[in-house]
Amino acid sequence: MIYKYIIDAITPSMNKYLGNSRHYKIYGEDKEYFEWLILEAVGTNKPKNPLTDSLVTITYFFPDARKRDPSNYCGKFETDGLVKAGVIKDDSFKNIKLILNGQIDRENPRTEIIVEGGCIGEES
Repeated sequence: MIYKYIIDAITPSMNKYLGNSRHYKIYGEDKEYFEWLILEAVGTNKPKNPLTDSLVTITYFFPDARKRDPSNYCGKFETDGLVKAGVIKDDSFKNIKLILNGQIDRENPRTEIIVEGGCIGEES
């Protein structure tokens, strides 16, 4: 089964939290906000039981062509949100394969998440 979710936002670059004396508080607030966005996007469109052995593809549609470092958009908030929403069992290497992409859409910046269950091996 394939599940697709669209978030009308893009998580901040991890650089936002570096060198900031309030980074724990800001990080926590941002993480909570993006988990909420994912819960809203998922709604009832989720598997009966959380998926295992899943391929998770996250595509960020940025509003401009500025160079961005993929490791600063690591999928942390998105995968944690998918766990919290009950879409995937957990976000460990054993359970998911994560693919990150970056595209440009000046008129509709967003994050698209596609989850395909049972793609990376035998179930645990």
